Amino acid sequence: MVHRRQFLQWSTLAATTCLASRSFAWLPENHRYRKQLGLQLYTLRNQLTEDRAGTIAKVAAAGYYQVELMDAFQGQEIANLAKEHGLAVTSAFLDWRTVVTPNEDGVPPLDEVIEDAKEIGLKYLVFGYVGKGHRETMEHFQNIAERANTVGEKVTAAGMKLCYHNHSFEFQPLTPETNGYEVLQERFDPKFVSFELDVFWAAVGGWSPIETLRRLGDRVTQLHLKDVKPGTGTIYDEGMVPENAFQEVGDGSIDFRELLKLAEELGVDQCHVEQDQSPAPLDSIVQSHRYMRDLDL
Repeated sequence: MVHRRQFLQWSTLAATTCLASRSFAWLPENHRYRKQLGLQLYTLRNQLTEDRAGTIAKVAAAGYYQVELMDAFQGQEIANLAKEHGLAVTSAFLDWRTVVTPNEDGVPPLDEVIEDAKEIGLKYLVFGYVGKGHRETMEHFQNIAERANTVGEKVTAAGMKLCYHNHSFEFQPLTPETNGYEVLQERFDPKFVSFELDVFWAAVGGWSPIETLRRLGDRVTQLHLKDVKPGTGTIYDEGMVPENAFQEVGDGSIDFRELLKLAEELGVDQCHVEQDQSPAPLDSIVQSHRYMRDLDL
């Protein structure tokens, strides 16, 4: 007969052994997609407005290695705050107008954006959007590519890399033969412009994230990781995507295990969790981090 105390001792030992064994199923401890996982701060834009320091502290407590800034221009304050909490800052967005419509009033000047980015110590400047009225035609996308190559050359000369982050509008057909994303892929100069592939938006645009990554190959330097609710379908207008289509990493239809294996093979440098919409963003970033922590590759 097993006495209760002995049973509890055995149960504790079994649980400890189980946890120890489970740890070996995680991504290797030194795997950069786990150890250096980033968070795009747009996920917590409302929380940062209410309590900047407290929100950054919670990002660090959730286990993230780095943050990607919403804007490099005059971004030193939040970058310094992140670094004070032990978070690296190697990537940031810039205003899309600085690339596409630089002569409009109120647009941050490229030279000043580059100086701010250098002061922060960035590796990547991300061109993450194009407004309506500038993305509907073949000529629009040709202009986007031409402007991005010009800006990318200056960013490269400053010791950084310009990256293009997609939404879903790029995948809408411009002609029966091609869409905007294909125009950008063809016309971006790989010496000056790379891709930050957002896997959610590719899926919502009707393209397989894995096949898109394979198609772009080593031109992808970063990934944005968020999941998509099954059955969402193809939606080209980002403003029409239901809020509940945005899911925590691992809670939707994207195969992240195969995606990240391919990313490693292709040499993708960084991954950043982002969730544009969530009823509880702080809980969402914890859940996505835990999924990445435990993912078995």
